[in-house]
Amino acid sequence: MSTESVKTFNSFAEFYPYYLQEHSNDTCRRLHYVGSLLVLGILAYAIGTQQWALLWTLPIAGYGFAWVGHFVFEKNKPATFKYPLYSFIGDWVMLKDAFTGRIRF
Repeated sequence: MSTESVKTFNSFAEFYPYYLQEHSNDTCRRLHYVGSLLVLGILAYAIGTQQWALLWTLPIAGYGFAWVGHFVFEKNKPATFKYPLYSFIGDWVMLKDAFTGRIRF
């Protein structure tokens, strides 16, 4: 049994500041952006060409870059392991916030 406690969040708005704290390293955050943008590109290509077999690569592209960012640069465990839905949403909100200038790219 793990000695790490799992904090309970009552909403995504409560979770998001924690999520950003877990992504304070610029390289980690940028690797998340690369993974998310690859997901969008692969998805668009798969839909446009109807090459549905490409869809299995989406989690590899998205999570692969993000997890390298966490384990190598941020030196923490991805929030996905404890908060999968909020973390998935957080990836897209963080990308949007980077493009709109709310957070550092």
